[in-house]
Amino acid sequence: MSDLNAKFGKLLFNDFVRMAKDDSLSIHEKVGFPDSYRQGKEAAIFKDIIGKLGDVSHLKKGIALEIGPGCSNIARMLKDVCSEQKCKLLWADNEAMLDLLPDEPGITEKHAGYYPKIDSLMDTYKGKVNFILCYSVLQCVFEEGNIWSFIDESLDLLAEGGVFLIGDIPNVSMRKRFFSSNKGIRFHQAFMNTDACPDVTFNQVEKNKIDDAVIFGVLQRVRAQGFDAYVMPQHQDLHFANRREDILIRRP
Repeated sequence: MSDLNAKFGKLLFNDFVRMAKDDSLSIHEKVGFPDSYRQGKEAAIFKDIIGKLGDVSHLKKGIALEIGPGCSNIARMLKDVCSEQKCKLLWADNEAMLDLLPDEPGITEKHAGYYPKIDSLMDTYKGKVNFILCYSVLQCVFEEGNIWSFIDESLDLLAEGGVFLIGDIPNVSMRKRFFSSNKGIRFHQAFMNTDACPDVTFNQVEKNKIDDAVIFGVLQRVRAQGFDAYVMPQHQDLHFANRREDILIRRP
C-alpha cells in the first residue's frame, strides 16, 4: 500500500504533465491509478456517470466539457456519446495530456492550461455548457488550487438546465466510517494481509484531505448561488464506492 501511495499519492498538475510524457506508464497510470484499479472497470465507471446524467438525448447538438479528462478510456467513451448526439465536447487539461486524446473535427475541441485559468474556454462558453464532468480531479484542486474559484467559475459556464457532475471525490470522513465497520475491518485485513484493525480516529481534521465539512460546504455554496446540488453514492461495483462519492449540480 505504501508503494502505491509513493507512486500515485498527492499528485498535482505538474505531476500529470510529467506522467503524460512518460511512455513507460499505461493510460491508467498516466492519470494516477494503478492498472488493477482501472483495467477492465472503465465501462462500469462510465455507466455510473451516464446514469447520474440521465437521458443523454438532452445533449443533442449541445456542448459538454470534461475538466481534466486525462487520457484514459472514459474520455473516449464520452467522446463517442457526444459524437452520437452531435454534441461539441470541450476538453480542458495540460497540453501533453490532450495530445494523447483523439481529435474528431466538429466534435472535440481542446483547451490547454490550468483550469479555470483558460480564457479561450471561460470567455467563449460562459452560460452555454449543457454538461460538465469533473471526475477524480477535485482532490487535486483542493490540494493545490482554490476549490471555491474552481466551482464558482464552472457554474458560470452552465446553461439553463445544465448539469455539473463532480465525481469520484475521496472523502476521508466516509473512509473512516467504512473502516470502523465490521465490513471495513474485514476489507482492511484481507487487503493488508493482517489480523490488525485499521487505525481510525474520529473528530480530527486531516489537513489537505476532503472531509464531510468540505462536501457540505460545496453544497451550501452552490445552493446559495441558486443551483440545486446533491451528494450521490457510487455504484457498489466501483472500486472506491466505499470511500468516495459524487456531487451532482443542476442549474434550474
